[in-house]
Amino acid sequence: MRLMRPAISLGSVLRWAMPVALLAVSLLLAGQSAAHAQIVALVNGDPITALDIANRSRLVQLSTQKTPSRQEVLDELIDDKLKVQLGKRYISEVPKREIETSFASIARRAGMSPDQFGKMLVQSGISVEALKSRIHADFVWSQIVRGKFRSTLQVGDHEVDVKLQGNQKPDTGGAGYEYRLRPILLLVPRGAPATTIEARKKEAEGLRGRFQDCNEGVRLARALPDVAVREMITRQSAELPQQQREILNNTPIGKLTPPDATTQGVELFAVCSKVEAKVGESAAKREARDAMFQERYQAVAKKYLKELRSQALIELR
Repeated sequence: MRLMRPAISLGSVLRWAMPVALLAVSLLLAGQSAAHAQIVALVNGDPITALDIANRSRLVQLSTQKTPSRQEVLDELIDDKLKVQLGKRYISEVPKREIETSFASIARRAGMSPDQFGKMLVQSGISVEALKSRIHADFVWSQIVRGKFRSTLQVGDHEVDVKLQGNQKPDTGGAGYEYRLRPILLLVPRGAPATTIEARKKEAEGLRGRFQDCNEGVRLARALPDVAVREMITRQSAELPQQQREILNNTPIGKLTPPDATTQGVELFAVCSKVEAKVGESAAKREARDAMFQERYQAVAKKYLKELRSQALIELR
């Protein structure tokens, strides 16, 4: 007698198959997540993962239009770890607004708002945090190198004159000023009402009244909410429009210029120094001085980073 197999319903097949399929998908996703979380290197105990490698590779490719090797990307990430670790020793805390301001500046140069730029990065397969991590590392590194090697990085007038010897621009006579300024920005969200801008202008005027010098005044500015204090800049009066020249000439050293509304918020400039300079030679001197400074900065930074790597515990996996 032949035994008859019991009929198997479609419902029972699905009840059995669906959990198996879901388990397979979950295992696949878990495998992908584990692969991304795989630690490829330890830098003084701080991990670098496969996901960090992937994000930085796409970021470099997007910014340079070249595909970097895995070793180049790994070396860059190791350097960033060392920079941030060093920053924790010398800098108590990097203000979040500094990172956000730099991110917004990059977005603006790309012709986008920060939100649009962030979405573009994500669509390109790049984490926004990956770029901000790089900005963070560059920020602390610049602060440390400039502070630690200040005397080495200084470029004297005689050195600039020697550099320019035989290539001087003719002296046109007349005198102008060379200003050293600290831009201070009271941030205002895009699309904020006029009342918000006016309120920030009042805050700016209050700061002007208390601002007495660039050292203490900068600390007062940073104590305000949503304020970005940028790096020192140098400007020649010959390069500026007449209205800006008059504002800077009428602002005493150690004081702030009147507040001015911009697309990012309310901006003021702290006038940290103002020295007389000959108009005919100042632009050429500044260009030569900046080039010499950058050359020294790169050499000193490269040597210091090499020293840090030699002292670090770097474990590759």
